[in-house]
Amino acid sequence: MNKFQSVISDGFELNYCIKGLGRPVLVVGSSVYYPRLFSENLYKEFQFIFLDHRGFVKPPCALEPEDDILDKVLDDIETARQALKLEDFIVLGHSGHAFMALEYAKKYPEHVQKVVLLNSAPTNSPERQQQSFSFFDENADPARKRQFEQDIALLESDIKQDPERRFVHMCIRMGAHSFYDYTFDAVYMWNGVYTNMPIIDYLWGNTFGKLNMIQSLASFDKPVFIGLGRYDYLVAPVSLWDSIDNTDGGKVKKVVFERSGHNPMFEEPHSFDTQLIEWINEGK
Repeated sequence: MNKFQSVISDGFELNYCIKGLGRPVLVVGSSVYYPRLFSENLYKEFQFIFLDHRGFVKPPCALEPEDDILDKVLDDIETARQALKLEDFIVLGHSGHAFMALEYAKKYPEHVQKVVLLNSAPTNSPERQQQSFSFFDENADPARKRQFEQDIALLESDIKQDPERRFVHMCIRMGAHSFYDYTFDAVYMWNGVYTNMPIIDYLWGNTFGKLNMIQSLASFDKPVFIGLGRYDYLVAPVSLWDSIDNTDGGKVKKVVFERSGHNPMFEEPHSFDTQLIEWINEGK
């Protein structure tokens, strides 16, 4: 059972959950969802701090998303960092949260030692999203495609019954795009996860489409670990990252997990843990 604490930022009550001891790794996202993905083995090496952002908590009042919502999220993370007294830490972002992690490290570099970016495409532009769907259509095996067709056919009724959790329903019904084992049922992973849909819709549907992490990394001077899944059709293909080739003096390390989809920390925990632990401890 995870023990949650909270910090208030701009009226939002952001929960966080701390697991393990050692060098701190701040995981941006949902404090409920993400502890379910990482192995206990990592907590023997490091202190993982799972922090909500305002897309996963109830708003203090009615709100309209604005163009500066990402800046506000980054400021929330900084408020939490100060409250937690993190002076030298690693920031980790998975999927859309990779954009947050990198943008946070750019805006507040003083205390960030390293950055971990997991299972994201360089941009979330509509063109890239269509490229990922096309890659699935052209490369997924027939059984995976059939599973996807069966699952996605249920999405409309899911959303109709529970529209405020449409992000969750979509993530679950996209399982054949998300997991190496395309029959895996991820429902339990999302139990108890609140979604603030106006913020999620704006970040994923607008903000992240305007960012490009490859361009950002060109002028970024901290060590970066990029973890990708060979069967991660949500952000496919991994060749989108081909310009990052592990030969730029060691600043960026890219690892492709060959038997994983969107969650290599869950699907290949031994390999993932080995790679991440080794990288974090380099130059210790």
